[in-house]
Amino acid sequence: MKRGLVLTGVLLATFLAAIEGTVIGPAGPTIVSELGSVSLLSWIFTAYLLTMAVTTPIFGKLSDLFGRKPIFLIGCSLFVVGSLLCMLAGSMEQLILYRAIQGIGAGGVIPVTFTIIGDIYKMEERGKVQGMISSVWGISSLVGPLLGGYVVTYFGWEWIFGFNVPFGLLAMFFIARYLREQVSKRTARIDVAGAVTFTIGMTALLLVLALGGQYIDWASPELLALAAVAILFLVLFLVIEKRAQEPMVPLKLFRIRDIAFSCAAALLVSTLLIGLTSYLPLWIQGVHGGDAASSGLALAPMSVGWLFGSMIGGRILLTLGSRRTSLIGLTLIVLGAFVMTLMDLTAPIWLLFLSTLLYGLGFGFSMTVFTIIAQSSVGFQLRGASTALNTFLRTLGQTIGVAAFGSWLNYRIAAQTADGQLTQQGVTQEDINGLLAPHASQSLSDKVAGLLRSVLENSLHSLFVIMVVIAVISWFVVLGLRNRPPGTEEEADQRIKAPQREHA
Repeated sequence: MKRGLVLTGVLLATFLAAIEGTVIGPAGPTIVSELGSVSLLSWIFTAYLLTMAVTTPIFGKLSDLFGRKPIFLIGCSLFVVGSLLCMLAGSMEQLILYRAIQGIGAGGVIPVTFTIIGDIYKMEERGKVQGMISSVWGISSLVGPLLGGYVVTYFGWEWIFGFNVPFGLLAMFFIARYLREQVSKRTARIDVAGAVTFTIGMTALLLVLALGGQYIDWASPELLALAAVAILFLVLFLVIEKRAQEPMVPLKLFRIRDIAFSCAAALLVSTLLIGLTSYLPLWIQGVHGGDAASSGLALAPMSVGWLFGSMIGGRILLTLGSRRTSLIGLTLIVLGAFVMTLMDLTAPIWLLFLSTLLYGLGFGFSMTVFTIIAQSSVGFQLRGASTALNTFLRTLGQTIGVAAFGSWLNYRIAAQTADGQLTQQGVTQEDINGLLAPHASQSLSDKVAGLLRSVLENSLHSLFVIMVVIAVISWFVVLGLRNRPPGTEEEADQRIKAPQREHA
């Protein structure tokens, strides 16, 4: 097997994922202004994240049973098809559906790319390789917002999804042609019951989070019934997993200290990532009156910071250990979140760039550690499930973040407009949508535009304060990591058999 060419395929798939995650951010307000109301903005992200979250553990376990290559190729094919369909979407409902198809494909691609690295590189090499992968993520994340912003401004939002297609096809070619793996034949049965109960339970739970407070009242019979379905099927899932011969999500992974704490931290940090990429463009375009290209430029320092943070974090992990390296990252994230709360209409632009740079550096340090822990804390037979679990919790964090932040933002906007001040000025929902579209916003009077910007500014500022609180909680969570580098495969098998021997 030619590791360099396999790595090329993995890097291309990483580029695919990074472009998808960053291009859509600056395009969000423009899409909403053309296809739907601002209240539907979160669904562009939620549909993708929900299906990705549900399918990630399933694909991860299937890759342990049937090999990484077939699962990668299936996932990548679905992702490319979903991207093509998104380009053709003519309504918000269609776009949401096609984003869901993209999410299913991403559930097979993203965790398997990380698992492949764990398979073909030793522990001593993974820090350097993960830094390389994060470098591609950083470069593509830098290109994504800038290029995507200009494409949206001058060609239309439909074309941002076209970036995924060539990189997806190239990644499929390299993995199909050069990845050689020996998958031992195993007689274990697929955990169908676990997959079904998990899919129903998690889908119901994520729909409760996405719909509650925005589209359906929290105390409504429909939402309470959906919550009951989520609880019932998730409890059944836990019971089934304890008895299954090959559980889809091996619960014994949580007995490993580093995995337990890194998963909790990854979930929290991911809410901050989606909050930044989803709602900073809303601040730029709605409050400051910029365009999609300006939003991409504002996110560029985060991409650069992520690039350098991941490279440095991967190199110092073996000397400083998991806890210290993660604490460096979370400290930078806390600082970035605090600086974000200092922004207002009069704040200098360098303050915004400083905040996103600090965020990016922190993400680079911490996410690299979490990924290597997932790969290096278990042996080959559980590496796919462990990596998928880490990826799933990141996606779950983003899904919860989009839903919770969207509910909070809509609540704050409604609270500030409840006194009728805006309606007395003749302001409609279309005017609020128009604030996000440069051409439409020109038709608003200065007084009305000023009122709308003030409402949006206050709502987003309260959201940035919440992100500070989440960042501080994440800082305390990583204190639970062991203060040493992730172990080798030999140590991993011992941890599964004797988790009580784990010490700080």
